[in-house]
Amino acid sequence: MPADSTIFAAEVKVEDHFQSLPERSKHEDFIRRAVDLLVERVVFGRSTRTSRVVEWAAPDDIRKCIDLKPREGPVSHEQLLVLMADVARYSVNTAHPYFVNQLFSSVDPYGLIGQWLTDALNPSVYTFEVAPVFTLMEEEVLREMRSIVGYRDGDGDGIFCPGGSIANGYAISCARYFMHPEIKTKGVYAVPKLVMFTSELAHYSTRKMAGFMGIGSENCINVKADKCGKMDVEDLEQKIKAAVEDGCKPFMVTATSGTTVFGAFDPIIPIAEVCKKYKVWLHVDAAWGGGALMSKKHKHLLRGIEMADSVTWNPHKLLAAPQQCSTFLTKHKTILKECHSSNATYLFQKDKFYDTSYDTGDKHIQCGRRADVLKFWFMWKAKGHSGFEKHIDKVFDNAKYFLDHIKQRNGFRIVLEKPECTNVMFWYVPKCLRGCETDPDYNERLHKVAPKIKERMIKEGCMMVTYQPQGELVNFFRIVFQNSALDHKDMIYFADEFERLGSEIMV
Repeated sequence: MPADSTIFAAEVKVEDHFQSLPERSKHEDFIRRAVDLLVERVVFGRSTRTSRVVEWAAPDDIRKCIDLKPREGPVSHEQLLVLMADVARYSVNTAHPYFVNQLFSSVDPYGLIGQWLTDALNPSVYTFEVAPVFTLMEEEVLREMRSIVGYRDGDGDGIFCPGGSIANGYAISCARYFMHPEIKTKGVYAVPKLVMFTSELAHYSTRKMAGFMGIGSENCINVKADKCGKMDVEDLEQKIKAAVEDGCKPFMVTATSGTTVFGAFDPIIPIAEVCKKYKVWLHVDAAWGGGALMSKKHKHLLRGIEMADSVTWNPHKLLAAPQQCSTFLTKHKTILKECHSSNATYLFQKDKFYDTSYDTGDKHIQCGRRADVLKFWFMWKAKGHSGFEKHIDKVFDNAKYFLDHIKQRNGFRIVLEKPECTNVMFWYVPKCLRGCETDPDYNERLHKVAPKIKERMIKEGCMMVTYQPQGELVNFFRIVFQNSALDHKDMIYFADEFERLGSEIMV
């Protein structure tokens, strides 16, 4: 390989050639100004605590403020910069410390640079030929993630996916193929009536993907959850037995490590024992809670995860990698390739001059695919495992502090006394409802409080916290902590804001 100086000399010659073109100067100036705008006004300017989380505008107002229609002719660079600023202005500021609305937030500076580098290189990761660094990088990162899960060194496989929902779909695909490999060529007509099982509190993607893949959402059978949100293992076994007696073929159970609302961790070990008894595939959806594996203090929440046949783990959630960064991991070394490969000879030729085992794209259902690994790898390099561990411990500490704090304040009612993850669920009870708990219309009135508070917080832009009903529980708030830049003072701010926004509400 030539020395670095030789490489740079060659690059300078190419650069000299393009410097003679006026287009380079024009585009370089625009890129530098655009990057300056992003850094100053988006990355840092909008992430201060004094800025707004969102500048609310109705759909018609946004259409008036931003020319959203493609046009016949080009606009100037000045106009493009104005458009950039307007798009940022009316977008939700997910990097803001007080955006705690979803299971993602913040902008990690190292992850952001990794994402920018990805976009600048514009790769598609399917063969070593066109993505030599990224095919190797993916395998190293996925191997380390499998090791953290507890799979034996050298076992298993994994892929980066466009979101946790698709990762859960890969689990269904692999589990079905594992039980009935003829499904790949003969389709659903060649197999028995397949049924799968998941908690009633599991992410909706499992049922959605069951419908998408021809199994049918009705054949994704709900298993009861207990009062803490965990899967009821006795109910699981009873429903597997009932399905068998009904002539169906159970093939998969999806457990959840970190449910979307309650943040509950299903008991993996007893679920795995049931799966082993009935010879069904165990998948663990750890899209949200998987990050806890990076912490010695909190990894016990996923005890037994190494028993799973497959795992979904989204670094863009609890580990704060930029969107999107999702993985599917499995202990079965060849199943992804066997299940999904099509051996397209125009892309995956076997007579190339290098080792074609590095052409990993055929095990994906995608062809063109982003290098989502780079931003996560770059973060991992910058922080180390110890940095991720500190991050996890900090967000768990913030969640505990916030929960303990609101327990001591008037107006807050807790949904779950001891949440396992960083989800904290509560009702805020305005003054007009205090002391009215025995009134027949109390729950009906309480149900209306959260939407009113949410409207006020969004229109002011002071914070963003989601709410939802759950079963018989009327609308309650769910605040999720994933941003380790927050501290205990911010926890008090959130409580103060709920009190300010909600105490005088009338329902």
